[in-house]
Amino acid sequence: MFKHTLKQLRNNKKMTQAELGKIFHVSQQTIGAWENGRAFPDEETFNNIANYFNVTTDYLYGRNTSIPDWATTEDIIELEKVLSNEASMSFDGQKLTATEQQRVKDILTTLFWERLEEKKKSQDN
Repeated sequence: MFKHTLKQLRNNKKMTQAELGKIFHVSQQTIGAWENGRAFPDEETFNNIANYFNVTTDYLYGRNTSIPDWATTEDIIELEKVLSNEASMSFDGQKLTATEQQRVKDILTTLFWERLEEKKKSQDN
């Protein structure tokens, strides 16, 4: 659930609600409302939060961490390298919007795990 995920991500970075609020141009009270489930950010801010913490929107929603049980630490590091490549975040010479960038990251994450699973299965045979 978003409220728990946001608080965990913020705490992992050792940030206060006020510090996070400054980044997203909202008050400490707004961050508190998000973390208590009393409010929810608009779509653009939600996508910006995902980009800031380098996670998928599915992860923020608490739907799925997108990390399979069989994934190793090395696999996760490799995925982070793939997702951190901002060079691929443009199209036709124009930078993608935050929403478009998140969609690309979500697609790459899914494809990464599918391909890696296929590779590991073929190595086991």
